Amino acid sequence: MAVFVALGAFLMTLVGGWTAQRVTDRRHLVLGLAGGLMLGVVGLDLLPEALGAAGGLVFGVPAALLLFVAGFLVAHLVERLLAGRQAAHGADGHGHERAPEVGLTAAAAMVGHSVMDGVAIGAAFQVGGGMGVAVALAVVAHDFADGFNTYTITSLYGNARRKALAMLFADAAAPVVGAASTLLFTIPEQLLGGYLGFFGGALLYLAAAEILPEAHHDHPARSTLLCTVAGAAFIWLVVGLAG
Repeated sequence: MAVFVALGAFLMTLVGGWTAQRVTDRRHLVLGLAGGLMLGVVGLDLLPEALGAAGGLVFGVPAALLLFVAGFLVAHLVERLLAGRQAAHGADGHGHERAPEVGLTAAAAMVGHSVMDGVAIGAAFQVGGGMGVAVALAVVAHDFADGFNTYTITSLYGNARRKALAMLFADAAAPVVGAASTLLFTIPEQLLGGYLGFFGGALLYLAAAEILPEAHHDHPARSTLLCTVAGAAFIWLVVGLAG
């Protein structure tokens, strides 16, 4: 089931890449919805499950919350390191030549991140079907942005279209590979709770620092905000029905 659901992430990534080639005026609505879905999954499903499974306190703080903060900070650190490297190669808009290798490196990092998305889907299904569906919805929604950004950043640095498409397909296949890997082992409950907390922190960073700002960048419209609220409300409905 986890692998089957991960195929949705595969398709959504390709849709994101296709949209990057044919940008429409509705992209901000999709990103707004994706941000709401991700926020809902983190706050209403991932964190409660992680707190229940991880157990134990570390200096008075639940281990799952410490890993949640660590996931947020790691995602922030990786994003800052990539941004710094891109700026060093002329991504600052001042006319410097951009190195194609930087675009490929950034795209490869996104592929690695997508593998972990797939692992998260498989891990969530090991907890239960409802949890798996909720996490899968968040991953599938945010993989639209992943596909869009993978194609865009590869092309932005002067790589040929075939290389951009190759990285797009690699990013699309990555969640399926990650989900399939969880069929080979069962994650202990405490470790599973810790991983879900860490993944929740990284997912929240992507929603708050990347997806939602991008959604409102060119279109600060009420419709975008409504899509975000609708996404979070939908996850609430899914969690309620699953419970």
